[in-house]
Amino acid sequence: MDQRISFVTLAVSDLDATRRFYVDGLGWHPEVDVPGEVLMFRAGEHLVLSLWDRAHFAAEVGEPGMGGLPPITIAHNLATKEAVDIVLATARRAGAEPVVEAVERDWGGYTGYFADPDGYRWEIAFNPGPIGQLVLP
Repeated sequence: MDQRISFVTLAVSDLDATRRFYVDGLGWHPEVDVPGEVLMFRAGEHLVLSLWDRAHFAAEVGEPGMGGLPPITIAHNLATKEAVDIVLATARRAGAEPVVEAVERDWGGYTGYFADPDGYRWEIAFNPGPIGQLVLP
């Protein structure tokens, strides 16, 4: 098996709210948009973020355990600290809940978090280390 991830799939409770947030608010462009079922966005050269209506997700994968904070974060790395602040501000304008304001981290980075309409935590990060540079476009 190759060491890579092709899709990240998340169950969402309100696909219309999710569409408004990602498409209208953040300005993302879906590759697949099936109303009432799924939104899919190219999130990298070989990576797709798939946002499924919870009922359709459960029919294929099983009922998601969505009590409390989902034990996952999604990170979006950027080349500068200023870019982190811009993306966090854009997310807030799109309706994201701020979770943690951007701060300098002990490991040398600068990160903050927001929550999408289903509470999934997005880390917006400037990571000056080699691993952070590896994922930049």
